[in-house]
Amino acid sequence: MTLCSLSFGVKSLRYIGVGEEDEDQMFYYFIKSESNPKTDPLLLWLSGGPGCSSFTGLIYENGPLGFKVEAYNGSIPTLVSTTYSWTKVANIIYLDQPVGTGFSYSRNPLADIPSDTGSAKRVDEFLRKWLTKHPEYFSNPFYAGGNSYSGKMVPVIVQEISNGNCIYGKPQIRLQGYVLGSPVTDYDLDRNSRIQFAHGMALISNELYESMKRTCGGNYIFVDPLNTECLELIKDYDNCVSGIYENLILVPKCDLTSPDCHSYRSMLSDYWANNESVRRALKVVEGTTGRWERCKWTLQNNKDIKSSIPYHKKNSIQGYRSLIFSGDHDMLTPYVGTQDWIRSLNYSIIDKWRPWMILDQVAGYTTTYANKMTFATVKGGGHTLDYKPDENSILFKRWISGQLL
Repeated sequence: MTLCSLSFGVKSLRYIGVGEEDEDQMFYYFIKSESNPKTDPLLLWLSGGPGCSSFTGLIYENGPLGFKVEAYNGSIPTLVSTTYSWTKVANIIYLDQPVGTGFSYSRNPLADIPSDTGSAKRVDEFLRKWLTKHPEYFSNPFYAGGNSYSGKMVPVIVQEISNGNCIYGKPQIRLQGYVLGSPVTDYDLDRNSRIQFAHGMALISNELYESMKRTCGGNYIFVDPLNTECLELIKDYDNCVSGIYENLILVPKCDLTSPDCHSYRSMLSDYWANNESVRRALKVVEGTTGRWERCKWTLQNNKDIKSSIPYHKKNSIQGYRSLIFSGDHDMLTPYVGTQDWIRSLNYSIIDKWRPWMILDQVAGYTTTYANKMTFATVKGGGHTLDYKPDENSILFKRWISGQLL
């Protein structure tokens, strides 16, 4: 079964050119809402990395399709429908960005290395061109979203869209807000918060934690090489957590080639997307992409946005809604660090910390601030949505419709 053969699946697969003479060809997947596409929100969804294809979101996180998990036998992996798709209530564009990610490519072999700020401008240009080609969605409320490294990109993209809406003659985007899962926000803050998280989860002793706080002064990333005591304590910390799977500390590290391993599913996308019949069905331009990688970790990218916190501040001032959620067992970007930067915005709490429920069971905890920002944890969740897809789906559906969690 291919992606295009599913009647409810992808409604549009193609490229849109951006930049000088459309040199960057951005590949995307578009799926209409299963409810009311004419009025339901339009959501742009980005994956992390940088360099991870949005196919990640479509197949593993919040799309209507997923792989049937079975031992690979050389055939095309089988796609099946999911029950938790966000497309039940929203139209979603899954975009491969920055250029060089997934099937997106540049026509200019001498093109500059993409940067965070440059990519944000490219995404804004992509959206306005996409809406010009699909004018029936101009009136739909628009949201940007993503997880992991998209926490750096999405707040900047929101600012680009907001600024562009003020320029006469540009197609207007009905921007309402944004949604972020386990967002990378500030490198120093995110990394330092892992020590506090490890202590809270009983991965390190109270004695080690207190010694690290006292000796390292709260900075565990860029340590003065003369502070040998701190460096020794960090070695002790590393020894304690070296066997932990940081994406979700509840599960063991495992053999990625085994179907019993959660991460095995990610390998199926490589088999699928590198099949020639699949590429023809997707209308991938021949010769533009070599071996497809779900996450191209070798992709060169200028990470020129050190922190997205200033952009969150600007977006708050402009009144945009936001949902920030974290798996409470994610150690890559721990929820405690996310809580810290949210508190740094200095907005008052209008809905105090409380559990949010699914069928009388606690699914996580949430609080809402005066800047229309809602923070929520997903109980037992990890770094990406695929560890708790049903809970994440219910969380999104409630928030996007304006309900209390």
